[in-house]
Amino acid sequence: MSGSDPAQTYRQEAADLLEQLEQALLDLEHAPDDADLINTAFRALHTIKGSGAMFGFDAVAAFTHHVETAFDRVRKGEAAATPSLIAVVLAAKDQIRLLIDQPDSADEADAAALLNQLQAALAAPERAAAAPNSMVAWRLRFRLPRDAMAMGTNPLLLLDELRALGPCTVVADPSAIPPLQALDPTACHVAWEVTLLTAEPRSAIEQVFLFVLDEMQLDLEQITAEPSAPKPPPAPDRTEPARKPAHAEPASADTGSIRVPAARLDDLMDQVGELVIAQSRLKQIAGATSDAQVKTISEEIERLALELRDTTMGARLVPIGQLFGRFRRLVHDLSKELGKEVTLTLAGEETELDKTLIERLSDPLIHMIRNAVDHGIATPDQRAAAGKPRQGRVGLTARHLGHEVLISVTDDGNGLDRARIQQRAEEQGMLAPGTRLPDAELFRLIMEPGFSTAREVTSVSGRGVGMDVVRRAIEALRGSVDIASRPGEGSEFTLHLPLTLAIIDGLLVRVGAGRYVIPLSAIEECVELSAEDDTRSRGHTFLNIRGSLVPFLRLREVFASGTDPDTYQKVVIVSAGDQRVGLVVDQVIGDHQTVIKSLSKLHADVGAFSGATILGDGTVALILEVAHLVEHGQHRDESLPQAAE
Repeated sequence: MSGSDPAQTYRQEAADLLEQLEQALLDLEHAPDDADLINTAFRALHTIKGSGAMFGFDAVAAFTHHVETAFDRVRKGEAAATPSLIAVVLAAKDQIRLLIDQPDSADEADAAALLNQLQAALAAPERAAAAPNSMVAWRLRFRLPRDAMAMGTNPLLLLDELRALGPCTVVADPSAIPPLQALDPTACHVAWEVTLLTAEPRSAIEQVFLFVLDEMQLDLEQITAEPSAPKPPPAPDRTEPARKPAHAEPASADTGSIRVPAARLDDLMDQVGELVIAQSRLKQIAGATSDAQVKTISEEIERLALELRDTTMGARLVPIGQLFGRFRRLVHDLSKELGKEVTLTLAGEETELDKTLIERLSDPLIHMIRNAVDHGIATPDQRAAAGKPRQGRVGLTARHLGHEVLISVTDDGNGLDRARIQQRAEEQGMLAPGTRLPDAELFRLIMEPGFSTAREVTSVSGRGVGMDVVRRAIEALRGSVDIASRPGEGSEFTLHLPLTLAIIDGLLVRVGAGRYVIPLSAIEECVELSAEDDTRSRGHTFLNIRGSLVPFLRLREVFASGTDPDTYQKVVIVSAGDQRVGLVVDQVIGDHQTVIKSLSKLHADVGAFSGATILGDGTVALILEVAHLVEHGQHRDESLPQAAE
């Protein structure tokens, strides 16, 4: 017997349908006559209602039925898909989600108010109804599958839906009912013959039997000729969605997918991590023996472990489009609230990212998009006065670059106000009066705690916490933020993120008696620091790397190792964003497949480390937090600008 929860299965499927409904409605606002979009929205509502009744979500089915009935008038051409109607249906979609996820907190008064708003939106100027002479008569003979009622299908509701299409006569056929002693009360033995007069096309009649059409017997016959007047366009074939979500993958006859709980993927990733650690220990043992068979087995297990690691990590990768799609509604609502005309453009939605990263990126991106709409985009009149289109544009783009994923949030507003940022930084004591900083460094100040250039606090921004939240969240993901702005043209915020948080490629180094891992994606190069160079650089703490001055940190001093330096130390040059710093280590041991283990809450304030890993000999190595060390190195030596000058 299956242990899956039918209610949870319905919630997961309903979430996908609600997302599809929202995207169709947002597209419909720009193309109100698009029949594909109308049918997509109607089918989503119809499926949510039908499945809700089947799985016991009666309140969801009842509320969705009213919304579906109203939207059916749009499908039939009796009402227009006006912005006011779309806004109400979007609000109704939120109510449906609440009824599914938190039924106890759903307010009946709110639902009733939404239905009243829905009727008011439909009462707006409507399209002309079908003329009486466009009615067509159909004869239906149908028999449902024997297990239809056991699976939740109510024949009376199907007959009611047929009556909603037009006047009809229903005659039951009980000839297949067995004797009482052989009667199965859960089986459907009755057939029906229906004569229906309607202006709807054949596809609308078939739509009534959407959930049982493949298993039932249905004979559908037209018994009067159709008029020559043009009919409403037929709905797309029921087996093909009118429009796939942006993140949907192409369907294939020989491929499929199954739902796997996220917790199982996390457990699998943990077990693969332990396997990688065990394989690393085996490799170390094999390297110390002369047994050829042990070496061969070690190499084979290493190959299999790496393949399993890549496969498991691939299973955790999901298209970022499922995250991007959420922000269309955010921009839609913000533009209405702020009285602006803003459109969101998306690119790179097929870019794949670890599911854990996607879950934790939602809040930072919400802050960035809200700032772009509020601060970046001016009102339509202001944009027109500046010679720009009245409608502003916010762009959201993702792409792979080596071992990183780059996510950019752009806008075509007026750009960052350098003078205003300078003024606010001086007022808050972040800069000495008259200090001149490069644009990149000055713009980075807007991500400091409490910094805001807003002249008043609104419901959207002005408290100086948004960009600080972004910086902290991205650094917690071992990423960084770059800011670029062009006066009068707009701004661009770029997030640099690792592909995954579970297993990374690292460089294992030794400092004193301790060993540490530096993420390989942050390393630019390694250079040697001789004892003479070390002595000569005392008091300056910077190196000349091919004409560029790079500050460096002696990790032996930072970590207070209490040991003497090796004769020939190494400097690992790392970067975060456009800043670089050198990390002085005693020895570069080599590359290392690093399984990241989180630090305890007691070590949450230790900014120099982002986690730990277990080495092949069973000892622990700490993973360096490059962004923190780069920031520390850049601000440690205040003499660097004067020395460079």
